[in-house]
Amino acid sequence: MKKIFKRYASPLVMLVMALMLAACSSGTGNTKEAAGTAAPASSSPAPAETAQPAKTVYPLTIENHTNSGEGTEWKAKPQIFDKAPDKVVANTQGAAELLIKLGLTDKMVGVAALYGAGDPAVQEEFMKIPVISQEYASKELVVGRGPDLVLGRGGLFADADWGVGTVEGLNELGIRTFVQSTSLAGATLDSLYKDIEQLGQIFDVQERAAAYIAELKERAQKLKDGAAATGAKTFAYVSDAGNGAIAVYSGNVDTFAGDVLGLLGLTNSYADVTGEISKEQLIATNPDVMLISVYTGGVDPEQTLKAFYADPSLQSLKAIQNKAIYKIDFNQFWGYSYSIFDGAEKLASELAAAK
Repeated sequence: MKKIFKRYASPLVMLVMALMLAACSSGTGNTKEAAGTAAPASSSPAPAETAQPAKTVYPLTIENHTNSGEGTEWKAKPQIFDKAPDKVVANTQGAAELLIKLGLTDKMVGVAALYGAGDPAVQEEFMKIPVISQEYASKELVVGRGPDLVLGRGGLFADADWGVGTVEGLNELGIRTFVQSTSLAGATLDSLYKDIEQLGQIFDVQERAAAYIAELKERAQKLKDGAAATGAKTFAYVSDAGNGAIAVYSGNVDTFAGDVLGLLGLTNSYADVTGEISKEQLIATNPDVMLISVYTGGVDPEQTLKAFYADPSLQSLKAIQNKAIYKIDFNQFWGYSYSIFDGAEKLASELAAAK
């Protein structure tokens, strides 16, 4: 499990869940508006004009991110694209699935980090992408695929044995990079929409990107509307620290996941906490709900749940008394992609059923 922990810029001492920093991004692209066509004169009211999606004009400049090494602060860095990338490596499953949603399967020459359940809706397309590593891929493996773009989770852009290489190092090799803004501290759902918008510009699939953003916004609104029926609740991220002992993770840097969970009326009890959280603190805080991450190679969650529910020291917790520990898929919640909606909708239905 130590290899999992090292994928994160913020070390998690007692936690089995591997989480990455997340932050909002801003981006600019060189685009031109498609020419509009004047409507003919008519005695009846003219229908509202629909803005035509822009077409990318290359070279295109996208404002993205870089840092000075593992654990350092991310800062803005432009990436210039002379044309749409043809050979792309995604450093996580979630990043690859997002490109599939934008119709870009044929652009991908590699994917890594298959740590959770994939999206069944794109499984057939996903199988067409070469898997360069079931775990996190090294720079050697990534560069060996000859990509002109590497994209995905920010914390994996590092020179460690589990990293794909730094942004600066890849750029020096002539490889463009796209760090998902959803994976950096401070991210919200707007970060996901911005990522999709920018990818639409980079690959000149802006119409498809705009349509998908609209679809996700509808799903977000439905989640928010449904939260009124279940009511507001507090939650905590927990995991098995070994032999069924409970460990707590603050999740204070995982603002993207927190923003989506907020649509369900869930508030992180430790969103402002840094450092380790003891079992005594958990008991004192007494959150309504506890969430446990499930991922490939992790501890059997059913054994963990059995141990938690039987632990005499946890019996005062509302989440124990109400059987309110819910499993969430790692790939969905920490893939920093659209699949978080799948996980959130599943969790929303479970919360509604328990009401």
